Amino acid sequence: MELRHMRYFSAVVEEGNFTRAAERLSMAQSPLSQQIRALERELGVQLLERTTRSITITAAGRVFYDRCVALLDDAEDAMESARKADRGEMGALSLGFTGSATYDLMPNLVRAYRERNPLVELTLRSEMLTPAQVDALLDGTLSVGLLRPPVKSPGIIVELLRHEPLLVALPVQHPRAIATAVDLRDLTAEAFIGYCDPSTMHDALIAACEQVGFVPSVRQQVAETSTLVALVAAGLGVALVPESVRHLRMNGVTYRPLRTPTMTVPLALAYREDTIGPLIRRYLDTARTVLRSKKLLDPIPHVDTFGQYIDTL
Repeated sequence: MELRHMRYFSAVVEEGNFTRAAERLSMAQSPLSQQIRALERELGVQLLERTTRSITITAAGRVFYDRCVALLDDAEDAMESARKADRGEMGALSLGFTGSATYDLMPNLVRAYRERNPLVELTLRSEMLTPAQVDALLDGTLSVGLLRPPVKSPGIIVELLRHEPLLVALPVQHPRAIATAVDLRDLTAEAFIGYCDPSTMHDALIAACEQVGFVPSVRQQVAETSTLVALVAAGLGVALVPESVRHLRMNGVTYRPLRTPTMTVPLALAYREDTIGPLIRRYLDTARTVLRSKKLLDPIPHVDTFGQYIDTL
C-alpha cells in the first residue's frame, strides 16, 4: 500500500462518488475503481458498499479513512518540513558570542533571526573568548561564532566584520573620568583588570601599553566582560575594552575614548568550512543584513584564516 492509495480512497469518501473523485484526482473513473478494489483485496476488508447509484462507507472503511487522513496530514507535514530544512528554515543552531558582542550585537542579531526563522531552535552561548569558541567550532558544539581574530585553526572560515576602537573603562570616581578622552600613558601607574590569556583582548592591552612605553600591572584576569566591568566599578582597577562594551551600563563605571594610542580590535563571524549548509548559510545572510542595515560593517575586504580575501558581505 502506498500513500497514493490512501489519497484515492480519501477522495472517494469525501466526494461520495467515483466520478467526482476521479475528476478531483485528474484520472479516469475506471482505473480509480480498480485501485480501490485492489486496496480492499490487499487489506482483506470491504471499505465501501457500492450500488448503481451511490457508495456507502463501511465501519472498517470509516476507521481506515480516519487513519488515512491523519497519515496524509503527517506525510504532508513531513514533506513541508523537509522543504523548510532545505531552505534553512528548520533545524538547530548553536551560536557563540564574545563578551562585548553580548551587549551590543547579540540582541539585534538574535531578534532579527528569530523573526525570520521562528522554527529554528537556538542555543546561545555568550561571554565566550575566542579560544573557547574555536574549540567549540572544531568539536561541533558551536555552529557559528562571533569572535575576535586571529584564528589559526585550519578549516575555520573567518569573515571580518569591523574594527572597534578601544575605550578605557574607569571607576566614576577616577580623576580621569572627567576627561573627554584619555591618554593611555597617563594610566601607567594604574592597576589594570584584563581578559584571560590567551585572548585577543589580552594581547591588545599589552600591545597598547607597550606602544606608549610601559608594561601594564594586571591585577586580575577574567573571562567575562560583565565581571571585568564590575571589578572596574568596584574600584579595583581600570581596563581597556572594545567600543561596544559601552552598551553594558553599570553603576560605578564610565567609559572614555583613547586619545593615544589609536588602536582597534577586530570582530568577525567564524564557522567551519565543512559544516556550511542551508541552516548556517541563512543565519550568515541574516547577520550580514542586520549589520549592514545598522552600518556596523567596515568598508574593507574580509579575509579567511588563510589570508585570502573573500567577498561575502
